[in-house]
Amino acid sequence: MRVLFVSLFIVIADQLSKFFVKGGTIPLLNLHVNGMSYGGSVNLIGDFFKLTFVENPGIAFGIDVNGVSKLLLSLFTLLASLGVFYYLWKSKEQKLIIRLALAFILGGAIGNLIDRTFYGLFYGYAPLFYGKVVDFFNMDFFDFTIFGRTYDRFPIFNIADSSVTVGVALLLIFHRTHTVDAKEVESETIDTTLNNNLTISEKNKEIYNSEKTNSSLSEDNKNNVENYKREEIQN
Repeated sequence: MRVLFVSLFIVIADQLSKFFVKGGTIPLLNLHVNGMSYGGSVNLIGDFFKLTFVENPGIAFGIDVNGVSKLLLSLFTLLASLGVFYYLWKSKEQKLIIRLALAFILGGAIGNLIDRTFYGLFYGYAPLFYGKVVDFFNMDFFDFTIFGRTYDRFPIFNIADSSVTVGVALLLIFHRTHTVDAKEVESETIDTTLNNNLTISEKNKEIYNSEKTNSSLSEDNKNNVENYKREEIQN
C-alpha cells in the first residue's frame, strides 16, 4: 500500500499551501503566517494564471449550501473518503495506475475534508463540520455557463481539487483498458482449457481404439478408456 504515501503527500501539500494563503498561527510550533487578504491576487503568469484567495462554503463551482445541507455535505465527504480508502485497500491486485488514481482521489478528498471539518473551529468562525474550503488557483478560461451561473474565468480551485480531477481522469482512461485486458486474459484461459480437454479426449479415444486389438492394457490406460466411454455416453 505504498500508494498511500501519494495520498499523504497530496494532503500535506494541500494543507501547507492553504495555510500560507489564508494565514494563521500555530502556537505549538510558534509559527505565524499573515497570509493573503481575502479576494487579493498575485499574478504568476500575467492575467492568465494568478493566486487569488477565496473561500468556498459549499461544493464545486462555488455553489453555496447552508444549515443541515452543509453538515450533510461534510459527512458525505467523510463517508466517501472512507469508501475510497476501503476500495483502494481491496484493490491490491489492480494495476499500479488504477491504485495511483484512487490515491489521488483519496488525497484530494481528505484535503478538502479537513477544511470542512476543522477550519471553522481552527479559525473560530464556525462549529465542527461547518468550515469553508480555501481556494486560490485562478486561471483564465473560455466563458461557460453551468448550474445557471456564467463564468468568464475557470472557478478558483486548490491542490485537493486538482488531485481529485487527475484521479478521476486516470480512472476514466485506464480502468476501461484494464477491464478489456482482464477479459482478454479470461478468454485466453478458456481457450487453453478447451484445447487441453480436447487433447485429453483425443488421447482417450486412441487408447479406446487400441483396446479392440490389445486386451493387455495398463491400469492408467484402462482408466482413460473408462473416461472416454463416459464422454461418449454424455455426448
